[in-house]
Amino acid sequence: MRQFDLAPLYRNTVGFDRLFSMLDQMVGVDAAPSYPPYNIERTGENAYRISIAVAGFTDKDLTIEVKENTLSVRGEKKPNEERKAEVLHQGIAARSFDRRFQLADGVQVVGASLENGLLHLDLVRETPEAKKPKLIPIAMNGAQAVETKQAA
Repeated sequence: MRQFDLAPLYRNTVGFDRLFSMLDQMVGVDAAPSYPPYNIERTGENAYRISIAVAGFTDKDLTIEVKENTLSVRGEKKPNEERKAEVLHQGIAARSFDRRFQLADGVQVVGASLENGLLHLDLVRETPEAKKPKLIPIAMNGAQAVETKQAA
């Protein structure tokens, strides 16, 4: 049985803490999906990129959906009626898949692109205005301060 230590990933990422916790729980489970392979990168302080290897799929074969805090990527290869050639060896997998990612609160998908057999999903963590810290001014000599300023 393989053992993976995901602890070093916790300190290098922001926004995927629950995802790594779920992955940590799934280690050693044979039913865990491994197709298609993917990478999760941190591209900025609050920006991430998920790259999924989808060789052989076109944009028409792929569906990306975000519902609540779950990002779902589905791929379904349509049968090619025009192709008459007999395949002697098929090393490029073209089976259907449904890959799901649990997103942290405030993480939004801002774009998707398909290039060189890789589907890139760009994500940004946005903190809502209500959760951002605010500076409260201190009133001097009993004067009432009405205005508040946004913390930088």
